[in-house]
Amino acid sequence: MTSRRAFIAGLGASALIPTASALAASPRFTVQGDQFMLDGQPLQILAGELHYARIARADWRDRLKKLKSLGLNTLSAYMFWNAHEVTPGKYDFSGNLDIVAWLTMAQEEGLHVLLRAGPYVCAEWDGGGYPAWLFPDETVKARTLDPAYMEPAGRWLKRLGQEIAHLEIDRGGPILMTQVENEYGSFGNDHAYMAAVRDQVRAAGFKGQLYTVDGAVVIDGGALPDLVNGINFGTYDKAENEFKRFAQYKPQGPRICTELWGGWFDHFGEMHSSVAIPPLVDSLKWMLDNKISISFYVAHGGTSFGFNAGANFDRNKQLYQPDISSYDYDAMFDEAGRPTPKFDAAFALFKNYLPAERFAPLPAPQKAIEIPRFRLMETAAVTPLFGKAVEAAAPKTLEKLGQAHGLMLYRHRFTKAAKGILRFGEVRDYAVVSVGGKRIGVLDRRLKENEIAIAAKAGDWLEVLVDTMGHINYGERIGKDQKGLIGDVTLNGKPLTGWAHQGLPLDSLVGLSFGHAMPTGPAFYRATFDLKETGYTFLDMRGWGKGYAWVNGVNLGRHWSVGPQRALFVPESFLKIGTNEVAVFDLHPTADASIAGGKVQIWDLPGLVKG
Repeated sequence: MTSRRAFIAGLGASALIPTASALAASPRFTVQGDQFMLDGQPLQILAGELHYARIARADWRDRLKKLKSLGLNTLSAYMFWNAHEVTPGKYDFSGNLDIVAWLTMAQEEGLHVLLRAGPYVCAEWDGGGYPAWLFPDETVKARTLDPAYMEPAGRWLKRLGQEIAHLEIDRGGPILMTQVENEYGSFGNDHAYMAAVRDQVRAAGFKGQLYTVDGAVVIDGGALPDLVNGINFGTYDKAENEFKRFAQYKPQGPRICTELWGGWFDHFGEMHSSVAIPPLVDSLKWMLDNKISISFYVAHGGTSFGFNAGANFDRNKQLYQPDISSYDYDAMFDEAGRPTPKFDAAFALFKNYLPAERFAPLPAPQKAIEIPRFRLMETAAVTPLFGKAVEAAAPKTLEKLGQAHGLMLYRHRFTKAAKGILRFGEVRDYAVVSVGGKRIGVLDRRLKENEIAIAAKAGDWLEVLVDTMGHINYGERIGKDQKGLIGDVTLNGKPLTGWAHQGLPLDSLVGLSFGHAMPTGPAFYRATFDLKETGYTFLDMRGWGKGYAWVNGVNLGRHWSVGPQRALFVPESFLKIGTNEVAVFDLHPTADASIAGGKVQIWDLPGLVKG
């Protein structure tokens, strides 16, 4: 299918310049006093957040239609810098990253857009949307006026503007407002920085209304009062109290809850989050009674495929908390896009406030399929995928070696027998340690593990295979979460020098040679399965250790036996009638390398959080 962008290009440059008559016919969005106005009429923005990169492109329209089925009139949409500029200066807006198609499709479905341009987005997304290459070390200061940060961030915004600024509403597109930065008040209070980002957004070609987003209690640090200012809060925070705090900062101007957290996200090793429905209804009702604009965060979360899940850092406990691949979020539509009881509750409430014609019918349910359990009999050693060795006196991070994610093998050869406590400055984020070809243990950053007892003979290789998790996406450690072995490695307090580094980004599995040998270490497992019909499914990963899974070459995300997620979502478009291939990489030996496909996600012990 020809993309809209390619179609316009085919018409010539003049097609990009709206005619006077077209501009005159475009809707006019303004702010007057305490109200948003569209073509001279009050507009209450009722939005739902969806993330294009977390939804298979074949499912985009289905999810957008589901916003309309709830009576919503707006899509809230983050832009993910690191997804588009994996390599500095090389941009990708194709396939699942075709944001022109995404925003145009929203407009086709009758939705306005709140554009969340970044460059920082948080979103439980790897690094908060920042490319790993932006921070080769901690000297580059994120979210500051540091030129090493501001210059590449400005280039990204300019490139983003070239792609989509023409889609502002006053130019005939769907974009009502464009956001400047994101929840900066939770990070700092440098208004000169915020003004500089605003100027970058303007320089990128966004001429329409701009806005900021913050928590009400920290809005003084992040908001620019000359812009529209929104506030974010959860359903356990009473909406009335949050807007009282907001009024103390800004007594006049439109009021909008730019993120209403009706659910929450999950970390590996914790219980699946579940947020109760009644507080959500209470918050909604108060805001609807007071004609306040609202955006659900998130209406539907989707999946952080591949390496896209982020991480938090608990500064009080000094605890690293990696996010799971599912972004189910206990939202109104689950990971597979199915309505949940929260949708039913919100729909019942909205019917009291909105005319019947606002509610589009729910799209026909998508088909879920089951796949009988089968074993992955073919295996392959991980070694053929490792890159050329890089030698250095001390261990280097992945970022210093130009790698954003995946695995790194660190090797040191003992010239004489050695025994004692091997200690690392820090392991980021999980390491399998071997001596002389024999595994001696693992180190888990979540558990603050950084030392292990070893015994080696002369000539033995010490091998430390590091698996990376998400880069921290929130808080003061943004840009300070370089991966691999951090700091010196010592044995009985004395530094070990002389290291070889071999990277394995896992971006491609080409080069693997599969056979039927029983693995003795980290390995790939492969099998095929046949389908007579397609639909979405959840791959049951119970029985596996820690690693990644691919279906027909697409990385579904991380699996880990610590839970709470036990299955990986597979959209229908990732499958095909006939023969399909599944591959699993696991750091640990597995007694039963088998998989099945089911119709539901498998969670560990749902809990109740008051996020």
